[in-house]
Amino acid sequence: MSGQDTFKLALQQNKSWAHQTANEKPELFPTLASGQHPEILWIGCADSRVPETTVLGMQPGDVFVHRNIANILHYSDLNSQSVIEYAVVHLKVKHIIVCGHTSCGGVNAALANGKLGILDAWLLPLRSLRHKHSKQLSSLPQKEAALKLVELNVLQGVQTLKENGSVIDAIRERGLAVHGLVYDVGSGELKELDDEEDDRVAEARTAAFQTNAASH
Repeated sequence: MSGQDTFKLALQQNKSWAHQTANEKPELFPTLASGQHPEILWIGCADSRVPETTVLGMQPGDVFVHRNIANILHYSDLNSQSVIEYAVVHLKVKHIIVCGHTSCGGVNAALANGKLGILDAWLLPLRSLRHKHSKQLSSLPQKEAALKLVELNVLQGVQTLKENGSVIDAIRERGLAVHGLVYDVGSGELKELDDEEDDRVAEARTAAFQTNAASH
């Protein structure tokens, strides 16, 4: 099927979906038209096999979304940082999910050494994780090493979020929860990663990264 045929099919299916949804849930679209109140911010990979709302079994309006190559969180990326700020401060989401997935092309690229142009700069945090955990990763078969790097990248994303001033405030003031998940593209199931840490570690991180409004 050509790209043009796929596009036309997508438009046709949109009309069918819209009519069916309006019939089955007549209140949905009018509610969405009045504003959004998602409780989840999903930070995931741009991979076409991981459509967050479908994977979670949820509806339009339920999930605020940021996706990029290999679900990497760069401290200086204004795109992701703006999404996080809006979701946490203005939408006041209750949960942030960082989700990686099996068979991730970005992770596989970071484990290889091919030149990828501008993607090389984007994948630097993954290559840094590869370097930091090289002994562990080199001891594993290729498929297991890739999965381990997926998990390490998710946990690093969770850590990066917990160093964000707005996230720190929301965790302290209203119980915002940050979760790390891995999606198995072969089964459709999500697995939650264990990111528990000692209270002293959390307190030390908060002391280092929390910011306060300047007094006048």
